[in-house]
Amino acid sequence: MAEEQKSATNNNTDGKAQDWTDRIEAREGSTGSSTPMDGDSKILNQEEIDTLFGYTPDQEESYTLKTGVQAILNSSMVSYERLPMLDIVFDRLIRMMATSLRNFTQDNVEVSLDSIESMRFGEYIDSLTLPTLLGVFKAEEWDNYGLMSVDSSLVYSMVDVLLGGRRGTAAMRIEGRPYTTIELNLVKDMIELILSDLSTAFDPITSVTFSYDRLETNPRFATISRLSNAVIVARLRVDMEDRGGKMDLMIPYATLEPIRELLLQMFMGERYGRDAIWENHLIEQLWETDVELQAILKEKVVTLGEIAKWDKGSFLPLDMYPHDDVTLICGDVPLFTGSMGRKEENVVIKIKGKAEKNG
Repeated sequence: MAEEQKSATNNNTDGKAQDWTDRIEAREGSTGSSTPMDGDSKILNQEEIDTLFGYTPDQEESYTLKTGVQAILNSSMVSYERLPMLDIVFDRLIRMMATSLRNFTQDNVEVSLDSIESMRFGEYIDSLTLPTLLGVFKAEEWDNYGLMSVDSSLVYSMVDVLLGGRRGTAAMRIEGRPYTTIELNLVKDMIELILSDLSTAFDPITSVTFSYDRLETNPRFATISRLSNAVIVARLRVDMEDRGGKMDLMIPYATLEPIRELLLQMFMGERYGRDAIWENHLIEQLWETDVELQAILKEKVVTLGEIAKWDKGSFLPLDMYPHDDVTLICGDVPLFTGSMGRKEENVVIKIKGKAEKNG
């Protein structure tokens, strides 16, 4: 008897399990959920997922192939407002640099501005080609830092010129060795010279002093800002006949924030929304404007019931004397106080002084 009850229980349990299985299959069939055999659904492979999110197998290409979701995330961090006056500053800089470097090297030097870009600080550091020298400088008045990077070809070319290398021969470059003390000191002198020109280039806008802070060979030790902060990079090229190299001038937007309003000008001396001719015309016309004034003898608080009892000929007593002052107002603004009198057939008010403004 017990075996028959146990067998009946097992049959009942199997039936319920089969019923739940049928329900699940029916629901998946009606909603068309994730069945690989369904012709409408598609499963992405790993390569398609990487493309969608903007990742590439090569780490170096991840900053150049800005696609997919990664491009959307980075776009808001790269697009920044243009600073027109900064273009003029860099244009003045390259002209002064050409003269200064000619006197510094006693050679024919040409300086050109390749581009001005906005990017993140981390992206700029990762784009540097090693070996390179990084000069950290400080804007004294703005209490912030900037960065100047000199590539190896310019370093060797400058050292070769300053130490009397012959023209027509390319600068010798030994791979895999650190820079010597003589090379570092010569590049330091060149950076200090360029920083002096940069300070002079900013003079028409504002007075600022860029001072040399330190020289680094490892980009990790030249971190002057957070990796996600916005920076502006001016890429310069220095040519000395058949020798030369590239130089980058990187200034964070946070460093330029104190003079942001000045750099947004389209030309020197621009005043937003102001016109001297219109201002003078407005001042002249204001003197001819008619203004309505009201004279207040005294103010008294009266209930609505008392006002309802007023008839023709009713008197309103005011708590004032004939010699008390009256107030002249324009709108809700009190202007003057004075004493009331009479001249011929007119009531006049003699101004005594300015009224006290409310609260």
